[in-house]
Amino acid sequence: MPRTSPADGLRFAFGTLTALPVRVTKWDREAARAGMLCAPAAGLVVGLCSAALGGALMALGAGPLLAAVATAAVPAALTRGLHLDGLADTADGLGSARPAEDALRIMKQSDVGPFGVITLLFALLAQVAVLFQLYEASWTRGALAAAVSAAAARLALTLAARRGVPPARPEGLGAAVAGTVPHGAALLAVGLVTALAALAAVPFGPHGSVRYAAAVVLALCAAELLLRHCVRRFGGVTGDVFGALAETAATTALVVLAFG
Repeated sequence: MPRTSPADGLRFAFGTLTALPVRVTKWDREAARAGMLCAPAAGLVVGLCSAALGGALMALGAGPLLAAVATAAVPAALTRGLHLDGLADTADGLGSARPAEDALRIMKQSDVGPFGVITLLFALLAQVAVLFQLYEASWTRGALAAAVSAAAARLALTLAARRGVPPARPEGLGAAVAGTVPHGAALLAVGLVTALAALAAVPFGPHGSVRYAAAVVLALCAAELLLRHCVRRFGGVTGDVFGALAETAATTALVVLAFG
């Protein structure tokens, strides 16, 4: 069997975590491991696209509110809404208070229940509110926040795919990537993304670097709390749970950046 290359990992990450026209050429556990380690890179590209649109609108004379809405809309478009759908489905499953099998069945249904609607509403409102605040301060702050939060969102998926985290179902994306990432590699990814976030915020001074690094770390903490709760409730992770983790991490990172 041919060895998995870094290009295979990037294709897996972009092909499964974005709607960009990237074809996954290798679909096995080794490729899944490489792909989940490359997940923050896919997030960074999504975040840069978000920042580019928001910055372009600001440059054309649009206000910070429109730039914030557009910036929040880009990740939804570049994932075909799958992460938002996963957040809503996970909220419905958790909110049902049903046994694991029934909760998983609720999550597979195509409709969105009241828990999902409320969760989506407040998550998107929080994202837009923070981006508006940062764009109002300067377009560079809004743009950097968009990039860092998107990278942190996909980094949460790298951690969620670490060894020891089981899948809740025998099929689907959750089963394909669950337990593929070694702990050491996951921690290395965390350190790298956190360091890059701090480095990117150097123009904002030492306090800015600390704040952006803290945004990544606290985003991962929030996602980890949700992950553990989902594993207890559902018996493992699913594709919907991965989407919920990404949106939770992104929203938390932005909320942290609102203070400072």
